[in-house]
Amino acid sequence: MTTQKPPNHPNVDWKQAPRLARWWAIDANGEAHWYCEPNVAARTDFWFAEELPAPTFGYAGDYKDSLTERPAKKAGGSMA
Repeated sequence: MTTQKPPNHPNVDWKQAPRLARWWAIDANGEAHWYCEPNVAARTDFWFAEELPAPTFGYAGDYKDSLTERPAKKAGGSMA
């Protein structure tokens, strides 16, 4: 069985994203958010991912298909 990665929304401008943002997505209410890397609370097994408001970047598809992962850093340290 092959796990297929969801297609990325090509118009997401990662230059506008917070430094720790790892994903961008639209929720069921049509609002866009940056999702940051999970944080684990000290001495617990509890974790959370910060959710910050984001532009919609013109996304018009089904919100369930909007999840877009930040591109990996390219050689030389710049983001795609």
